[in-house]
Amino acid sequence: MNINLKVWRQEKDTKKGAFKTYRLQDIDPNISFLEMLDILNNKLIKQELDPVAFDHDCREGICGSCGFMINGQPHGPKKATTVCQLYMRSFNSENEIVLEPFRASAFKIIKDLSIDRSSFDHIIYAGGFVPVNTGDAEEANSTVVEKANADEAFLSAACIGCGACVAACKNSSAMLFTAAKISHLALLPQGEPDKKERVQKMVATMDEEGFGACTNTGACSAECPKEISQENIARLNREFIKSQL
Repeated sequence: MNINLKVWRQEKDTKKGAFKTYRLQDIDPNISFLEMLDILNNKLIKQELDPVAFDHDCREGICGSCGFMINGQPHGPKKATTVCQLYMRSFNSENEIVLEPFRASAFKIIKDLSIDRSSFDHIIYAGGFVPVNTGDAEEANSTVVEKANADEAFLSAACIGCGACVAACKNSSAMLFTAAKISHLALLPQGEPDKKERVQKMVATMDEEGFGACTNTGACSAECPKEISQENIARLNREFIKSQL
């Protein structure tokens, strides 16, 4: 298959960027999207041109680092799929494919498709953990957790922090990400002792990092590759209100 790529190129956040067009021919439809970008970069390097910068690590849909916009959609056209899990057979020969980074004031562009997601890290640093005593680990079955809560906590913990929810939201809200991290611990007895302080600190940090308010449109959960539920946002709101009482 032959494809036409329209890729956002930007040297760094303080420089102006622009789209540049590239053509690739005889691409195997069974290779992954990132392998296709590897082919493009090999071609650019042979021409002594600057390769396209993009984030990736595990290439197994686990780490979330590979996220960027494909034809206006975070992670591309396939539902519940990260970019690294996307294959070229999802496109037709001679398609034009537009690539650009996630757009949000809290996500500074490092270069091309690569962005700085450290604002997510700052939210986690604020309270996305539980205090524990060092030393011997407790017996795993010593703390009883209701199955319904354990299942919900597991689903919330599936969030990989890719930023698709922020990119999909017209207000660039990080509510789904923050809510998933708060829900994960709020549902477990280990998170009970400091849950009031946790939700206040994480929400405050989210605002300080420059993320917008929730739009309630559901675009975040619709584009989430791990299908994190909006119920987490409702739980965050409840936890935040209770923490104020």
